[in-house]
Amino acid sequence: MANIEVKLTEDNVKEVLAATDEAIYNALEIIGNKAADYAAGLCPVDTGNLRNSITSEVDMGEKAVYVGTSVEYAPSVEFGHHQQVGRYVPQIGKRLVREFVPAKPFLAPAIENHLDEYKAIFEEELNI
Repeated sequence: MANIEVKLTEDNVKEVLAATDEAIYNALEIIGNKAADYAAGLCPVDTGNLRNSITSEVDMGEKAVYVGTSVEYAPSVEFGHHQQVGRYVPQIGKRLVREFVPAKPFLAPAIENHLDEYKAIFEEELNI
């Protein structure tokens, strides 16, 4: 039997890792933008402040994308909330009449309802 010797003359590990990171970043950015658009489409609108505040941000340290809003009342909209009946709210010029305001989720469905699409984006960007 003949001995076969293989020699690597070039180390491309750094380039492969950089290209992989770039593909992951691109996939996360695309997914984040799509999820933010879906969330904006589902978001209940009064003034448009909440809908217009929805953003996405890629964190390559965690290889993740975060979709959300910094508007302080967003959790009350997403999950529903209790309120004090009869309390006057100057911002709306009314007294509160309901004890509980039901949830109107917009962020969770923007992610959960499109998981197959997001997976396909990853596969396409990574050429899987």
